[in-house]
Amino acid sequence: MTWIKICGTTNLEDAQLAINAGADALGFVFYENSPRNIDPNTARQIVRQLPEHVETVGVFFGQSHMDRFKIVEAVGLNAIQYYLSGERLTDEALRTAIGNETPIPFYVTLPAGWILEDEDRISGITETFAHWCDSVPSEACNPMSGDSFNTFFLDAGGLGQPGGAGKPFDWTKASPLVRTMQKKVRIVVAGGLNSFNVTEAIHTLKPYGVDVVSGVEAKPGKKDPEKMRAFVQAVREADKTA
Repeated sequence: MTWIKICGTTNLEDAQLAINAGADALGFVFYENSPRNIDPNTARQIVRQLPEHVETVGVFFGQSHMDRFKIVEAVGLNAIQYYLSGERLTDEALRTAIGNETPIPFYVTLPAGWILEDEDRISGITETFAHWCDSVPSEACNPMSGDSFNTFFLDAGGLGQPGGAGKPFDWTKASPLVRTMQKKVRIVVAGGLNSFNVTEAIHTLKPYGVDVVSGVEAKPGKKDPEKMRAFVQAVREADKTA
């Protein structure tokens, strides 16, 4: 089944509603310029009341790996999602972003909207992943392994712009790149998803997972229960025909 992450969690009520709707993971945004930014103390109070089977993901943009892990430890999160903020997609850049150790799953988010604007960028990223196992540790080369560094998010945002502002990227144009990436890593689609278009995204890209924020909100930072239930139901229906 497609892995479902509902991001931008800011309160316990929304977290519990998302879990009841069928979310596999919840995202907590630690980026002060985001309308969904959450204080680590508030996040800790939410996380400590969630079932153990729910994956809790800290979403970061720009912080050092030491600062990220301090927040992860303080809150009790069990995964990190990091937006590249201008770094080149190289082993060295990723290792700098990640740090020397990855004790928990570490998800790297790539700006698909920016990549797809230029054919040279598409070719460059495709080439990088075609030879991914030549330059990264072996644990990053099995997309179905349980190791900590084997999942990439493709978001509609631009370079230096975390999130897609509720807009999807061109899934059809991205399809050849995604097929190459999927031979080496798991792909999660993000940006502009909702219950009306997630079926198309799943059928087009066949991702490991989907990540939704604004498509299940009543307003930034506040979830809509009906939209969350409709989104999860749409994903599960898409799974049956993908």
